[in-house]
Amino acid sequence: MNRDKETLLKQIPIISNCKEVIQINKGFSSDEKFLVHMNDDNEKLLLRTFQLEEFESKKKEYLILERMWEYKVTCSRPISMGELGSRGYMITSYIEGKDAEDEIHKYSAKEQFDIGFEAGKELRKIHQFTAPCHITSWHLRKEKKHKKYYEDYLACGIKVENDQKIMNFIQENIHHMKKRPNLFQHDDFHPGNIIVNNKQFAGVIDFNRYDWGDPIHDFLKIGIFSREVSIPFSIGQIRGYFNNTEPDEYFWRLYSLYLAMCVFSTVIWTLKTIPDNMDDMLGKVYAFLEDHDYFCKIKPKWYTEEMHVR
Repeated sequence: MNRDKETLLKQIPIISNCKEVIQINKGFSSDEKFLVHMNDDNEKLLLRTFQLEEFESKKKEYLILERMWEYKVTCSRPISMGELGSRGYMITSYIEGKDAEDEIHKYSAKEQFDIGFEAGKELRKIHQFTAPCHITSWHLRKEKKHKKYYEDYLACGIKVENDQKIMNFIQENIHHMKKRPNLFQHDDFHPGNIIVNNKQFAGVIDFNRYDWGDPIHDFLKIGIFSREVSIPFSIGQIRGYFNNTEPDEYFWRLYSLYLAMCVFSTVIWTLKTIPDNMDDMLGKVYAFLEDHDYFCKIKPKWYTEEMHVR
């Protein structure tokens, strides 16, 4: 990082006397991220800078982190927010460790399960936050999105095997969404956003993709990403969320419904944002379709109730 930028960043009051500012280049966010080494007790802070037009949405994220702290969620503590020249900034505490996606494969099955178990307990805390009154009901928003994705899918020229079978499953089960609660969703809950340290769960990061709706929708990333990274973690997350008991059929039915809907949204999202990755994303889709025998099974093949390693 050049000296001019470091001098500019040190104009932020709370870090003006810091020892060092190091740029972090990992991740897909458009934010610039910096690790700030303070002078006393090896304290570290995380600084993000962003475009000023994003200030209002970042302020909402900051307020959400404050609420998460009220619920005792193990996440970054919001410390300060403001403007710096032509950029906005947010400072939070720094969670020491590495992301689980990179690290967890080095651990034993029990250690992976235990990290997932703790992550599931945190997810349960996250879901205490009720949607504001102006947020319309979950099922109306979700049905509208799904209808648009499916129409775009039919027109896009890419065809997923047995798509009619998948659509039939959705139509038979979509009514289950109607009475679901409207709660805070992290909406990107997977090992890439879980920090581990010394083979233990250390915290949850990246709340900026949040949404409101059915908390079971937050398990969607298990089927798409987490089970590829670690099946013990995935089972642990489910068991931790349900206080070491087995989820009922209603959970699996909704989980499968959201995965089935995801088939069509994944195709369209990939086509619009990362078309060169279509083969890779379709590979993930076919993997979870196989997990469920194209939704003849609502419980995936990888989930075993016998994994009592706690």
